[in-house]
Amino acid sequence: MKEIVSTEHIESEEGKYKLLLKQVKELLSTDDDELSNLSNLTAAINQTFDKVSWVGFYLFKDKKLILGPFQGKVACTEIEIGKGVCGTAAEKRETIIVEDVNKFPGHIFCDADSKSEIVVPIIKSDGLLYGVLDLDSSEYNSFNNVDKQYLEEICKFLAKEIFT
Repeated sequence: MKEIVSTEHIESEEGKYKLLLKQVKELLSTDDDELSNLSNLTAAINQTFDKVSWVGFYLFKDKKLILGPFQGKVACTEIEIGKGVCGTAAEKRETIIVEDVNKFPGHIFCDADSKSEIVVPIIKSDGLLYGVLDLDSSEYNSFNNVDKQYLEEICKFLAKEIFT
């Protein structure tokens, strides 16, 4: 069984991401079930970053986003494309960082404790939308360009190496 090594001794966010990315590339495999890979990835992110209050996937199915594997409080089960942060990121096919979810037009309040959010779309190698990776925090301004860079790299790895 593969295991994530603790990142508690690493101070910087970038250092934690570098180690997480390396570990993710070892942890996830095309030999494993897709949902198992997504579940392990949410757990790895959750145990790496104290600032994350919720992490999970919304998967594109039947022209909407459907709740996939996650770590955190109970979540919304369906999100329409173009609605909320997840639906907007999926529609635009670009990462969205929200410093204060209360200021995002049309934000969907699945968790009243959520204050900031980052959503990264996952685009498969054939150009089709797979879904989105969503991270929430109970603190304002929790996510930045370092998060964006490494989470996008993780999602590109998923799209290219795992969802072939």
